[in-house]
Amino acid sequence: MNHHQLEKDIRHLEHVISHISAEDRIPLSYWRNRIDSVSGAVRVPTQVNRIKRLNAALAALEERQKA
Repeated sequence: MNHHQLEKDIRHLEHVISHISAEDRIPLSYWRNRIDSVSGAVRVPTQVNRIKRLNAALAALEERQKA
């Protein structure tokens, strides 16, 4: 995955994760898979930190869904 596509994907995930809920029509497992697929291509520290924040935000949603 090239740098520009990776940045685009991370920006999209940041936008979506900040707007979804555990009851959204697209299951959280879909977004977990998207984050996991992007995280494998991350190369620079700023991207690593952004993926960590995305993981944390999605994990919080997943916990709320379990409750």
